[in-house]
Amino acid sequence: MLEIKNLHVKLEEEDKQILKGVNLEIGAGQVHAIMGPNGSGKSTLSYVLSGKDGYEVTDGSAALAGEDLLDMEPEERAAEGLFLAFQYPVEIPGVGNMTFLRTAVNAQRKARGEEELSAGDFLKEVRARAKALRIDADMLKRPVNVGFSGGEKKRNEILQMAMLEPKMCVLDETDSGLDVDAMKLVSEGVNALRSEGRSFLVITHYQRLLDHIKPDVVHIMADGKIVKTGGPELALEVENNGYGDILGEMA
Repeated sequence: MLEIKNLHVKLEEEDKQILKGVNLEIGAGQVHAIMGPNGSGKSTLSYVLSGKDGYEVTDGSAALAGEDLLDMEPEERAAEGLFLAFQYPVEIPGVGNMTFLRTAVNAQRKARGEEELSAGDFLKEVRARAKALRIDADMLKRPVNVGFSGGEKKRNEILQMAMLEPKMCVLDETDSGLDVDAMKLVSEGVNALRSEGRSFLVITHYQRLLDHIKPDVVHIMADGKIVKTGGPELALEVENNGYGDILGEMA
């Protein structure tokens, strides 16, 4: 589903290399987690995959289902099935949540040559998905994320993901700022979307999220590259011992 080879990335504004040869393969239907100390390049990887400005790829490649991601505009990547859930979802005053969702869904359907959803079909679909995430009708009527709590913003993003039905979901520290109940709810929303045709890359600092979203593979990232890969037990090792031992192996 996602194949990253020898990816090197620097900041456009300054000559600072952040990713220094990332290699990563995620198969269809798999859930991979990336953990690592602050400044290791985890969020930069998610930004570069989604096409955020300000980064320059100096070497390597990234492909989504065999298609070259780095050659596409951000909206083309989204239409191909890439979704990024942000660490800090932004508020969009003046844009209603329902309008935003319907516009996004139909823009992607159109880009894929599918028929747009009618207002009735869309409403039926969004209400069913929102109910599963315990998002009330009032939240759907408000402007996007405006006045939402941290947990509500994250649930709203999972609702967006459920409606857009992406192939490759990148969750950038989606547990950031969530209490235990909100994290459980968000995790349930993610788990409900797991399928053979959909893959996940979960970027997190904490094992507690991985108690709920059980990954197939765990990677440790440090200094711009993946330095260790293992099963879920690797996350437990980090939880118990920190990154010291793993980083010591690199020295």
